[in-house]
Amino acid sequence: MQRVDFQHRTALYSVEQTRHIERALAQRLPPHCLMQRAGLAVAKLALAIAPHSRHIWIACGPGNNGGDGLEAAMHLQHWGKSPVVTWLGRADTSPTDARQSFQRAMQAGVSFSQTPPPTYDLCIDALLGIGTSSRAPEGLMADWINAMHISSAPVLAVDLPTGLHADTGSTMLPTVTATHTLSLLTLKPGLFTAHGRDTAGTVWLDELASPDEMAGDAQGANLNDLPATAWLSGSPVGHGRAYAPHDSHKGSFGDVAVVGGAPGMTGAALLAASAALHAGAGRVYLALLDDNGMSIDYSQPELMFRDLATLDFSTLTVVCGCGGGDAVRAPLARVLSTSKRLVLDADALNAVATDSQLQSLLSARARRQAITVLTPHPLEASRLLGVSTYEVQNDRLAAATHLVERFDCTVVLKGSGTVVAAPEELPVINPTGNAKLATAGTGDVLAGMIGTELAAGYPPFDAACVAVYRHGYCADQWSKPESLTAKRLVDML
Repeated sequence: MQRVDFQHRTALYSVEQTRHIERALAQRLPPHCLMQRAGLAVAKLALAIAPHSRHIWIACGPGNNGGDGLEAAMHLQHWGKSPVVTWLGRADTSPTDARQSFQRAMQAGVSFSQTPPPTYDLCIDALLGIGTSSRAPEGLMADWINAMHISSAPVLAVDLPTGLHADTGSTMLPTVTATHTLSLLTLKPGLFTAHGRDTAGTVWLDELASPDEMAGDAQGANLNDLPATAWLSGSPVGHGRAYAPHDSHKGSFGDVAVVGGAPGMTGAALLAASAALHAGAGRVYLALLDDNGMSIDYSQPELMFRDLATLDFSTLTVVCGCGGGDAVRAPLARVLSTSKRLVLDADALNAVATDSQLQSLLSARARRQAITVLTPHPLEASRLLGVSTYEVQNDRLAAATHLVERFDCTVVLKGSGTVVAAPEELPVINPTGNAKLATAGTGDVLAGMIGTELAAGYPPFDAACVAVYRHGYCADQWSKPESLTAKRLVDML
């Protein structure tokens, strides 16, 4: 068992893949072995996170997730705790493994009740797990979830908080809000995107099998080699000036040009340009879309202001759209047609969403091997796809993948558990960042950071993953009582 620490890239598996692994292991291991291992792991983690708890409520569903909870109750009873089980199953209709665990719990003297105990020190949610994918909590199950919400006791979710969809991170109300989640066999994408991070709490993983057991034999497939659905991004290494040769010069880190800043929105373009500069770009040019705009930023004299017409986009990494307003439509066709490396953000995305000619120019970029990264938030993604924001958020991995398929480029779908997707790549879910980023301008900062990585010559998928991770990591390090404004975020770079 291990706590998920986000330091290394980790494979994420869908419900279908997880069930495939479960079936394969069940054929290789003795009967009831997996449920016994799962219950023991749950009981051990319960003691680790609440070592002084005595009265423990274990809410068990009718299926195998409930069986894991019944197995855990038996161990906790043996260890001198006082577990109380509420069980939605029946001894004559529950799955075989769950029935066996029910008998073991009964023989151990575990107390069963029709209602949750009036007080308890810890609650274990063993109601649905990955079964949420097929049904929403209702009836007694919903009542028990509401009882967990009212209580101040910590909640340990078995495999997945009940109500959270394992593949998407969407929720089916009511949903358990856990303080800890023990994911079994595999890590699931829904734990880390959409509502997952709010409902799962601290995530742990127990694979329940050794590498040798996963490898099987000559007749069994090697489950260690099963392709993942997505990756959980790890801490990037080997990027930035810290890893550059001593004889580097400013040209070694590339040139970024920011196109944006319509009247009244200069700040967005300045933030993107400043972020590119502080993230490590060699030179940063700023072409404002305001004819009466500033020509120098005395607080950042390193930024070079240029007339839009004088810039040769074919030699630059262009970040376009930050604070662009309607004015960004005028240069956008030229930007799409001539830039070699491009980050499209904000108003540039909105312009593309409503203009079929711009959409065609965007799609054509891949055919001439031009690099493009789109950085939509959910509303911008919904406009590009012609669907509702709810549909985007209900399956963020699918939405990002659809954008990749439509425009043949790298996509950064921002939000909780930002998704990075690209052609011929498994999507990556980013684990860093928090609600401190929910303030104006932080998206402009990210666009500038991605531009810097592209200018340095990194492939677009890698560039996006690194910038997104670093962007969120800065927010995770902010511990001051003041709000983390976009300018402060730039300063942290």
